[in-house]
Amino acid sequence: MDTIEARRVVAAVAAYRDSMVEFTKALVAIPTENPPGAVYPACVRAIANKLRDLGLDHTVLNVPPDPALAEDASDPYPRSCVIGSHGGGARTLYFHGHYDVVPASVAGQFEPRVDGGRLFGRGSSDMKSGLAAMIHAVAALRDAEISLDGRVGLVIVPDEETGGRRGSRYLAEAGLLGRGGIGMLTAEPTGGVVWNANRGAITLRVTVKGKPAHVGLQHEGINAFEHMLVVAEALRDLKTEVEGRVSAFALEPEIARHSILMLGGRCEGGTNFNVVPAECSFTVERRINPEEDLQAEKARLFGVLDRLRDDGIDLAVEILQEAPSSGSPDDSPLALALADSIVAETGRAPAFELCPGLLEIRFYAQKGMPAYAYGPGLLSVSHGPGEFVEVDKIATCAAIYARTALRLLGA
Repeated sequence: MDTIEARRVVAAVAAYRDSMVEFTKALVAIPTENPPGAVYPACVRAIANKLRDLGLDHTVLNVPPDPALAEDASDPYPRSCVIGSHGGGARTLYFHGHYDVVPASVAGQFEPRVDGGRLFGRGSSDMKSGLAAMIHAVAALRDAEISLDGRVGLVIVPDEETGGRRGSRYLAEAGLLGRGGIGMLTAEPTGGVVWNANRGAITLRVTVKGKPAHVGLQHEGINAFEHMLVVAEALRDLKTEVEGRVSAFALEPEIARHSILMLGGRCEGGTNFNVVPAECSFTVERRINPEEDLQAEKARLFGVLDRLRDDGIDLAVEILQEAPSSGSPDDSPLALALADSIVAETGRAPAFELCPGLLEIRFYAQKGMPAYAYGPGLLSVSHGPGEFVEVDKIATCAAIYARTALRLLGA
């Protein structure tokens, strides 16, 4: 049976239903495509203004570029994080989200519309609806005059879609992320399950070099494409070994629990059909299960490539992404509070599963606190041309977030 406090906070969430939908639409209308991040400032202003209108304490933290990195030196667009909180004391439950989205895939994705109970637009599922739900959940806790033994912290960041270097990773490296944390929730599009683990990632671009020559004089050249096939074949041998490993974390279908080594997500090379290719490149995507060690798997990849160099193949390797896996128990106090809150709002106990990709729960888990993802969207439509979120689920998730905070921090 619900407590008086739970009924009060759920009623406060319900009063914000229309506000949540309108705010989601307003965020979707801001094209925060990453790359390049050109209109991040407009989204930051919209979020800050909403927090101000709701009476929630917040600050905007501008993230400086790293002058030592060429990509920062050539990037004209600023990055900012929005940090807010409600309550008092050192114990903090973090609500975490990102405002960047992948680039649009069809025209009109930044023109939000509601049709048949669904709100359509880029970022509606991943994860601007989740941001709206989390922000209004905190406001509802305040409106319901819930006494908290601690704080709910809001952390809203850019650049999640490209690894978080000037978002969560910056906050973590600066010692600003997860202070006093007893747990973290993020509103990624989980489709009704809870993600309590994520895969790590090593993304490489391998460039094989040769020597150009006219096709009629190919004996004077070195064919980079043919050498690239040798490199790819060696990595396919590693792929066979790697993909025989299976995570103990739950994930459906069963085959999805296998570790991943994908070759050739992007391939480039050559200049014309009648010229021996002087250079060919392809990407290597290694997704690491929580039971695997990032550095060990990185060394395994580089060991194959180093052996090929020793055999005379001229190749260069660029690391595009490197991030660890993480996992949190499904029976921590936060996990139990979240599961109970989901049952209270939906009538169904959630499954706890491994996320197929990267999650920013990893930044909090590395600091020793349990971290989970649960949001109103669907992974199956996120990043796609018909991205949408079911309108009713925005308010449902807001109530779940508020209930979870009440269960964990209620005085």
